[in-house]
Parts: sequence; C-alpha cells; structure tokens
Amino acid sequence: MKQLIPALIAGIFILAGGAGGFFVKDMMSPKPAVSDEGHGDAGSEDGHGEKKEAGKKEKGHGGGGGQGDDAAKSGSLTYYKFSREFVVPVISNKRVDSLVILNLNLEVDSAIADSLYQMDPKLRDNIMTTLVSLSNEGEAMVSITDPANYELIRATVLENLKLLVPEGLENVLILDMAKQHI
Repeated sequence: MKQLIPALIAGIFILAGGAGGFFVKDMMSPKPAVSDEGHGDAGSEDGHGEKKEAGKKEKGHGGGGGQGDDAAKSGSLTYYKFSREFVVPVISNKRVDSLVILNLNLEVDSAIADSLYQMDPKLRDNIMTTLVSLSNEGEAMVSITDPANYELIRATVLENLKLLVPEGLENVLILDMAKQHI
C-alpha cells in the first residue's frame, strides 16, 4: 500500500502535465491568417524553410522594374534561401586582399520555387561568377557599405540570373554582408 500511493500520485501528475501541455499547445499554436483575398496562411513556411506570402500583389511597385504585374498574375511570391553564404575574394595588386561574405535570398514566383532547388548548383555558379567579376572590376566589393555599390551588386546579380531563369525571378535580397581583411 505504501508503494501504491506514490505511484498513483506520480500517475496523476503525469496525466495532469500531459493535459496541461495539450491545452497550452492548442492555445499557443498560430492560427492561419486569412488575407482579404481569401488565401489562408499568409506567412507560413513550406518544407524547405522558406517563407511564403500568399496573395501578395505588387502592382506598380517602384523597385521591381515593372515585374510586379507578373507576380500579381501568378498570385504569390516566395523566397528561395541558399544553404550557405557566398564568399567572394577581393583582389588588390594581384593578390587576395580581403573576403566579402554575402547572404542572399531570391524573391521568386511560387510557381518556379520547386524547380530552383534542382538548379541550385547552376544558380550558385552564376552568382559566384557575377560576384567575382564585380570584385575584379573595381570598387563594388571594396566599399560594400556604399549604397550605390550595394545596388550595383543586387542589380548585376539579378540581371545575370535572369539569363538562367527568365521567368518568375523578381528580386535579389542581400540579407547580410560582411568583409574580412586577410
């Protein structure tokens, strides 16, 4: 009898903890957001760790170069995240002076998002070729904090990627940028 009471109390506490956890989990779980267009889950993640924005329309968006209308026709944009950063050598006097580390994402039409995972090596090669070319041309990688260089990097990478992915690529997002002198 002495051993039965502690086992019974432990069982009650386990059940109470499980029930409490179930109710707290249900209360804390995010509810799907519904946009004014009736699309559910406006900020959910898909299986690849990328954010989706359902129903996002960009008619006449100034920075996209008129590409927002295409995105509005297809319905939604998503973000393609590369698995690792891009490390670009900065050449000065025919030797590596420093390294620039860039964390890039691509803003793409959700219709082409799945095909980008199969093209990842080609995308990385295209971007690295573009970044190394910019590094060898001059100031773009030397003074990375200059807003003009920042936009030059973004625009050049986007332009060269459009040769590889002509439809559905909306923008190149520079999330992080760092420079390490050697």
